[in-house]
Amino acid sequence: MLEPVATELTRVVDRAALELRLIDEVTAGTKPKRDVWSVKEILGHLIDSAANNHQRFVRAQLSPELTFPGYEQDGWVRAQDYQARPWPQLIDLWLLYNHHLAHVIARIPETAADVSCRVGSDEAIPLRGLVDDYVAHLRHHLEQIQQRQVAR
Repeated sequence: MLEPVATELTRVVDRAALELRLIDEVTAGTKPKRDVWSVKEILGHLIDSAANNHQRFVRAQLSPELTFPGYEQDGWVRAQDYQARPWPQLIDLWLLYNHHLAHVIARIPETAADVSCRVGSDEAIPLRGLVDDYVAHLRHHLEQIQQRQVAR
């Protein structure tokens, strides 16, 4: 089982949510440059990542292998207009979605953890690798948000 990863995910998002709630609405929506995501858009991207990975984590358990399309992250962020969403609602959605993903991850059986998963044109990796990559990706973007706040 992947329970330790699920526990770590919960710990990371709970701590980050406290820090994210200290960022005000204006700061969260400020774009450093026209073509650079705001903090709202970064968190929106993490919501998209949760949604895509939710599908992967469940579907991989239901078949002997998974082939899943990649996704065009800028298009997803643009289409959903995270800039127009209230910052506290984005935090709540992200936090609750990740709590659910931790619940799903903790219940992935060992027999499914090694299911071969291919996303877009990437090399196939086992489901456990997708789970690890998800948490690493989340951490990367949370560090990006934290660095922005320090730079202010």
